[in-house]
Amino acid sequence: MSGPVVAGVDGSRRSLTAAEWAAREAARRGVALRLVHACPPLPRRVSPVPGVDAWQQVGEQMLGRTVADFRARHAGLEIDGKHTAAEPAEALLTAATSAGLLVVGARGWGGFDGLAVGSVALRVTAMADCPVVTVPETRRTGTGRDGWAGPGGSPGPDSSAGPDGWAAAETAEVQLGFDAHAPAEATVAFAFRAAQERGVPLRVVHAWALPPASPSAWMLTVLEEDRATWEDQESQVVSDALRPWRESCPEVTVVPDVVLLNPAEALVRASERAGLLVIGRRTATRPTELRLGPVAHAVLHHARCPLAVVPHPAG
Repeated sequence: MSGPVVAGVDGSRRSLTAAEWAAREAARRGVALRLVHACPPLPRRVSPVPGVDAWQQVGEQMLGRTVADFRARHAGLEIDGKHTAAEPAEALLTAATSAGLLVVGARGWGGFDGLAVGSVALRVTAMADCPVVTVPETRRTGTGRDGWAGPGGSPGPDSSAGPDGWAAAETAEVQLGFDAHAPAEATVAFAFRAAQERGVPLRVVHAWALPPASPSAWMLTVLEEDRATWEDQESQVVSDALRPWRESCPEVTVVPDVVLLNPAEALVRASERAGLLVIGRRTATRPTELRLGPVAHAVLHHARCPLAVVPHPAG
C-alpha cells in the first residue's frame, strides 16, 4: 500500500470531486498523487490529421491545468499527471498495477441522467489489482423505508458532499461489510487502517439470514422463540472474528452491527451515515470471472458514500 494514489480525471465535476478525495487520501498516507487522463484517438476515417492532433492537445492542456490547480491547493503533496491515448479503463488498470489505491468518480462525462455508475468505474472496480474507491458526486439519500430506495424511488442529493470532495464527511465513521464466517484479511486490514488514519469509529456490518425454511408458516412460532438465540450466536461469531484485529489495533473503536437483512440492503442503508464504506471482492483466476459478485455490484450502484472495493484471494 506504499504506491501512489491514482485518480482518473476527464475534466468533469464528478471526476474532480473524486480527485479531491484522492488528494486528501494521498496526504493521509504520505504518498504521491497521480492524475491520469485518457484520451483515445479519434478514428482517422472521420477526422483529419489536424483534428486528431488537436484532440490530444486539448486533453493534455486540461490535465496540465488540473495538475497545476491541485498543486496550488495541496501544498506539500507530490502531484504529477499522466496523459495517455489509451481507452480510459485500460489506462486506469495499467496505472493500478503500481498504485496503492485507485480512485474514480462514479461517472464521468458519459452516461445519462439517473445512471449511478459508468462503464469505466464498473470495469476498473471489477478488475484492478489494487483497492478501488468509487466516489459519487454527492451523497444520495433514499426515499424508501430506512433510506432504501424501492422500485421507482428517486434518491435526492445531500449537501454533505460537493465541490469540496466530501471533506465534510471526513469525520463520519468508516464502515466495513463483514462476513464473520469467512473474513477477508485484506478487506478488514484496509478498513481498520482507514478508521485509524481518520481517527473515527469503525462500524462492522454483518448481515445474517434465517434458515431457508423459515418462511414456512409452521415454523413461525419456532422462529419467534429461536430468533434471539440465532442472533446471539451470530454476534458471538462476529466478536470472535474481530478479536485479533481489536487486539492489534486497540486505538480503533469498533462498533459491531449485526443485522437480519439482505447483505446488499444492509450495506446501502448503513452507508447513509458513513464517510467511507469498505467491502471485498474475490480476485479472479480466469478471465470469465472478472466481474463483481451480486452484493458488490448492488452496493456499487446504490452506496450513499465513497465505496472502497478491496480485492482478496478467494477462500
